[in-house]
Amino acid sequence: MVIDVYQQYYAAEGTFNGRERHGADVKLTSDSEAGQIRYDVSVSFFLHDTEDDFGISYDAYFEETVYEAKGRRSSKREAGLLEHLQKTADRLAEENGGRIFWDQPLREARRG
Repeated sequence: MVIDVYQQYYAAEGTFNGRERHGADVKLTSDSEAGQIRYDVSVSFFLHDTEDDFGISYDAYFEETVYEAKGRRSSKREAGLLEHLQKTADRLAEENGGRIFWDQPLREARRG
C-alpha cells in the first residue's frame, strides 16, 4: 500500500529540459508490502506558470529512499523522517540544479 504521508507544493526555481520551473511538489511516501516498509522523499519540479497551474510533469522528478526495513508504518518514525524532509529535499533539488522556497508554500500541506 502506497500512502503519501506528507505532500505540499512550494514555490521553486530550476530549469529542466529547457523549461523554467516555478513550483515543486515535495512528498514523503510510505510503501508497505509483505511485512516490509519503505519511505521515500521525492521532489517534482513543475511549471507553475500561472497561479492555478499545478500540472505535475514527471520529467523533473527526483527521489531518495530514506528508510527501508521489516515492519509497518510508525507515527514516531514518520515524525523523525519529517524532521529531515527539508534537508533531503534540498539536497535532491541542489544536486539537480533546482531550489525550493520553503517560506513560500503554494497550498496547504496534505497528510495521509
